[in-house]
Amino acid sequence: MTAASAPRRKLIEVALPLEAINAASAREKSIRHGHPSTLHLWWARRPLATARAILFAQLVDDPNHEAAPPEFVEACQNLVVLTGRQEVKDKSGKITTKARIPGVKGTFATAEDTPRNRLFDFIAELVEWENTTNETVMKQAHALILLSTDGNPPPVLDPFSGGCTIPLEAQRLGLEAHGSDLNPVAVMIGKASIEIPPRFAGRPPVHPQKKAISGGTYKGAQGLAEDVRYYGQWMKEQAEARIGHLYPKAKLPGGGEATVIAWLWARTVKCPNPVCGANMPLASSFELSTKAGKRAWVEPQVDRSVSPPKVSFQIGGPTGTPPESPKTGRGANFRCVACGTAVDDKHIKGEGKAGRMGAQLMATVAEGERKRIYLAPTEEMEQAARVPEPAWKPDQPMPENPRWFSPPDYGMPLFSDIFTNRQLTALTTFSDLVAEAREHVKADALAAGMEEGQFLRDGGNGAQAYAEAVGVYLAFTVDKVTASNNTLARWRSGEDKSAPAFSRQALPMVWDSAEVNPFAGAGGDFLGAIQGTASVLEKFGLRPKPGSELQIDAATRLIPQNALISSDPPYYDNIGYADLSDFFYVWMRRTLRSTYPDLFGGLLVPKAAELVATPYRHGGKDNAEAFFMDGMTKAITNMAAQGKQDYPAAIYYAFKQSETAEAGISSTGWATFLEAIIEAGYSIGGTWPMRTEGSGRMNAQSANSLASSIVMVCRPRPANAPMTTRADFLRELRRSLPDALQALTASNIAPVDMAQASIGPGMAVFSKYAQVLESDGSRMPVRVALQLINAALDEFFSEQEGHLDEDTRFAVTWFESHGTEEAAYGDAETLATARGVSVAGVQDAGLIVARAGKVRLRTRDELSQDWSPQTDKRPTAWEAVQHLARINAKDGADAAGVLMAQLGELADSARQLAYRLYGICERKGWSAEGQVYNALVASWTEAAEAAARVDKQPTNTQPGLFD
Repeated sequence: MTAASAPRRKLIEVALPLEAINAASAREKSIRHGHPSTLHLWWARRPLATARAILFAQLVDDPNHEAAPPEFVEACQNLVVLTGRQEVKDKSGKITTKARIPGVKGTFATAEDTPRNRLFDFIAELVEWENTTNETVMKQAHALILLSTDGNPPPVLDPFSGGCTIPLEAQRLGLEAHGSDLNPVAVMIGKASIEIPPRFAGRPPVHPQKKAISGGTYKGAQGLAEDVRYYGQWMKEQAEARIGHLYPKAKLPGGGEATVIAWLWARTVKCPNPVCGANMPLASSFELSTKAGKRAWVEPQVDRSVSPPKVSFQIGGPTGTPPESPKTGRGANFRCVACGTAVDDKHIKGEGKAGRMGAQLMATVAEGERKRIYLAPTEEMEQAARVPEPAWKPDQPMPENPRWFSPPDYGMPLFSDIFTNRQLTALTTFSDLVAEAREHVKADALAAGMEEGQFLRDGGNGAQAYAEAVGVYLAFTVDKVTASNNTLARWRSGEDKSAPAFSRQALPMVWDSAEVNPFAGAGGDFLGAIQGTASVLEKFGLRPKPGSELQIDAATRLIPQNALISSDPPYYDNIGYADLSDFFYVWMRRTLRSTYPDLFGGLLVPKAAELVATPYRHGGKDNAEAFFMDGMTKAITNMAAQGKQDYPAAIYYAFKQSETAEAGISSTGWATFLEAIIEAGYSIGGTWPMRTEGSGRMNAQSANSLASSIVMVCRPRPANAPMTTRADFLRELRRSLPDALQALTASNIAPVDMAQASIGPGMAVFSKYAQVLESDGSRMPVRVALQLINAALDEFFSEQEGHLDEDTRFAVTWFESHGTEEAAYGDAETLATARGVSVAGVQDAGLIVARAGKVRLRTRDELSQDWSPQTDKRPTAWEAVQHLARINAKDGADAAGVLMAQLGELADSARQLAYRLYGICERKGWSAEGQVYNALVASWTEAAEAAARVDKQPTNTQPGLFD
């Protein structure tokens, strides 16, 4: 096939620099200042680095492919990135180059100098957080896109835009960006990200105290951001003048006063013991600070001279032992601190629903000299919190879904129930001030020479629209403060600061809450939230391409048509976006209804058409699955039919560890999602595991939870696609999958992601057919295809054992059957015979212990600590992988690299074996052991680079390595 006739392949269909993208994506999770995620909370956002790389790879060609435009190939070959490339000549004279791997300390990866690898180097620069606003890098990316799209890149559409990450990154790349969502909160995030900033790009601020800036011109939304700061400061001053008296200073024991940062409260119920009847505090912990040298806690004091006994609190620490928490287990299980009676959730729920749950002040936190001061409760502080109910409050009901909302089970059915009267008063004051600020902005804009113009919703860009635009960001700031000013916010004793609601994608019950001071300059402070909003905004609008965000049901229509599809749809039943959004919607409706009346016409977020499989909404699991399947199929059918046909679509799916079953990857959510994609007419050409989640996830501590989003690369399946049989499908799968898996393992993809990555080449075979027919003529469902792909993956790694030494193959089979537990000598002898070795020989090799008629594998720590493959007369891949795993876990990749330098060809066997052992651990549920092998492969590149820097000498000459 000639270059002229060969179909052009986009980079995402061939290869991606996963390591660089994943490193940048993981790093981004720790960045807060100026990050778009801090503009407004949204659940399960994709990192900017991931979205930017995927979009870029959807649009640019693979420069190594014969059909790539020559001018594009030349541009890739001439790319000069900030890291540069260093030429390296090996002994044969072949020249390779080294390019930096972002996020891997000072290391370089060696790669042949091809146009594709040059492009990979550029992508490594493109995804760096520091280059988010680097116009040089973004213009270079746009130029490469133009060369790959014949100068006419398509518009980009995310029909499930959510937090607007994908449309925002499209706009940064100089593309026409469009987003849509059914959820009005998501639509507002989109408007604030891609629609409003470009409309006012380059304009100076209008406030009366503006000053000339360096350079004389405002870039992007810098002027708009400065006005948000100014009028936000005005709001703070006005609010403090009106309600500041509700937040008195604390009197210090030695005299003087200090600003209160937070008041710490515990919910209370009456003790059910009739002899006691005390108002018992429901505190999950009595610790206030666990910092070394600054430890503090509350000491409950019980006055039994009165009836019922009265509980009060004093401050303890920093020496001594804090009192035991009254919480006795998961959920609402406590003991009474006055009498010791155990109290279960039935009693606590009953008290709450009867309106008898109260709250008691445990401590006041004040600002000290570079430290927190913890003070015992006083009557003055208790009295300051007794505020009358405001005239307005959000009386909309919370969803009756305990999975995501537990307060209704405890007598708090309304959103207003999770706020104190003082918090409601503060938040309604800030909300009212948004409208007042808009009028001030409009007056100042008119005075600055702007014409009044149309409303913001009608496309205006005059004084009226500008005032409303500033009001949008002020309203967002009120929402951010709302997340910290409610009774579900917590105190983090390990950090001496408050934590807002939504520590996870739910609103669970919180027993001891932190009521923050919105004027204190600490967490939950209004002015701090304003500064955060402005710091995000000033990075927007730098490339003012037209952008739009609309409220549309993706199952009904797409706007615009003929757009490149890149989307992050809802994940079956993982997250209740609409239910969770109600928390913010009730406040946003108050502040923005006059600006966008069509978006905020309802009392709550629309839910009937939301594509989430929520059983309580649809009358059970089966109905919920059918609803999701039908709606998602319609939405993805629209994508396949109305999207740009010349470019692959990218569809994200956040895979959960719980979706892996013994029979293979066959969970309802995952299988249903894939079924919808294939049923909609797409063929899945690849699945890329993007490591988008941080290691600090709540469930990551105890399980090998997948930390990835799976990005599926899709093209419409031809209308004349043929059918095939199960037997032919299996033959083709076994023929094509090994090459794809070899390429994946060569790229050091983490074992925890391998099963998901292998779905790509497997589903590419399955989904290119109109149907795969079972032996009885019925259509093979996706669930079965997934199981067959998973079985083929197991076969591949099992077959790799054929390339291992006999002792290692014995050890692998024994490990799969017995782990490191003892078993009968006869079993070992049978296995040894099958493997062509002897039990005595494997024992001589140092892999097993055989005594008293029993045999077991040596643990890593029992293997010879001074092992060297160069002095061992019988080195095995088993020993290599165990020593590498031990050193990597204990001393890191650099230390593992010292040993790797001596392994020679044994290193490749060790890497393959690590994948195989991880797979065994995954099936057996040996989570901790599996993580050791996963970590080793994840660190392989870094260890290999360390190995390249080491003179290949026996490891026992390296001092301290095995000490």
